Amino acid sequence: MAEPGLDDIFSDSITVPATDGYPLAATLFLPRGAKRHAVLVNSATAVPRKLYRGFASYLAHRGCAVLTYDYRGTGDSRPQALTGSIRPKSLVGFKASMSDWAAQDITAAVAWMRERYKALPFAYVGHSFGGQALGLLPNNSEISRALLIAAQAGYWKLMTAPERYRVYALLNFVGAPLTRALGYMPGKAGLGMDLPKDAFLQWVGWVMSPRYLFDDARLEAVQNFPKYQGALRALCMSDDPWATPPAVELLCSGFTSIAPEIITVRPADTGVSKIGHMGFFRPEHRDTLWRGAAEWIQAEVRA
Repeated sequence: MAEPGLDDIFSDSITVPATDGYPLAATLFLPRGAKRHAVLVNSATAVPRKLYRGFASYLAHRGCAVLTYDYRGTGDSRPQALTGSIRPKSLVGFKASMSDWAAQDITAAVAWMRERYKALPFAYVGHSFGGQALGLLPNNSEISRALLIAAQAGYWKLMTAPERYRVYALLNFVGAPLTRALGYMPGKAGLGMDLPKDAFLQWVGWVMSPRYLFDDARLEAVQNFPKYQGALRALCMSDDPWATPPAVELLCSGFTSIAPEIITVRPADTGVSKIGHMGFFRPEHRDTLWRGAAEWIQAEVRA
């Protein structure tokens, strides 16, 4: 299916198996010409892959093979009800934590892209949690370049006021009680997308901890942070209340084998009034932020 205005690329809805075989709904974007780079786009928490469609199409237009996908229990990777083809199944009893997303879903997506495009330079784009997960992957050494967008160690006190207080109240006084009572976190309560119980409660625990996921004694996967030895650029939006400079710096401090490059982007730099935590992926940034990101991703010359 050709993208509007981009008839030199096409996209295909596919299924990528997680490490345990769970089917992940995905979209593969390909240039109609030569493929010069492979790029995996990894979503933020409670954000469906469709948000990244425009950016993925843009990268494909520039010669990249790009994969977007939904984590288990979210978006199109949520189980469907046995009756009614368009009705999602309840998440009550569905087992999936954020560490599962990293260990089983993202790890598998990395392996799938690396195997399919083994001759191409391989880049990882991580938005918010997608960026955090880079350090948790046992196979992150397969990645040569990683672009983190609004990715942070999201301790609530590192957020700006008054947003930090809204988040604290949402997670502790609304989200956690509802999730324990219902067996899942309803998106209508403030996140926009339903989340599996274990994923939401693990996230709450991280947000309440001064060093975020680094404080999780049960999260053995943090030992994978030093394994990443590729290039890393982290984009920090100056008006992002969540991924503030201290939060971005704290996440990047986990990558002890490299010297991450942190770049602060101000809305005025791109001629807009706001960017925030989600705005990078708006099409209005095609000739500014998207172009800069693509040029950095493709800076590695193919061997």
